[in-house]
Amino acid sequence: MARLSLIALLALALTGVAQGNPSSQQQLSDGRVHIFEGWEYAVCGSENDIVEIKSINISPDPPKPGQNLTVNVVAYAHEVVEEGAYVDVTVKLGLIKLLHKQFDVCEEARKSDVDIQCPVEKGPYNVSQTVALPKEIPPAKFVVEIQGYTVNDEDLVCVNLKVDFMRKMSLNLW
Repeated sequence: MARLSLIALLALALTGVAQGNPSSQQQLSDGRVHIFEGWEYAVCGSENDIVEIKSINISPDPPKPGQNLTVNVVAYAHEVVEEGAYVDVTVKLGLIKLLHKQFDVCEEARKSDVDIQCPVEKGPYNVSQTVALPKEIPPAKFVVEIQGYTVNDEDLVCVNLKVDFMRKMSLNLW
């Protein structure tokens, strides 16, 4: 079982074609925002980004604290992604910034033991990773912003996600 890593964040935000619930998916009119039952993602980059995100799916949908989460990202690399590529990740709870960290993309791929390693050649990719979500995740709505760059500081990828871990409360008076 892989740890919750950059690949998982990318998969959640980027970080596919897993067994999500397609009936709960909507695509908004701009074609770049994708809303599911308990989460959504938006590709925020431009047509010039080196990595084009085609789709992201998760299972279970919605994600649940204390359970395994499988994230699958389908993407296309328009150019080779070399050692030194990095992403800036910001995690927010409302307006409060919980985390802002820079990750080395290639190093994180090595740590996570995924099939795709640097250099990432030009072409189509389907990246899947399963992680164990901590049961201690608080019932809240999180925003994850991911902005990636090449070793030469060119735009690599940009994805924003929102994940809602708010527990639905049912009122049972009887």
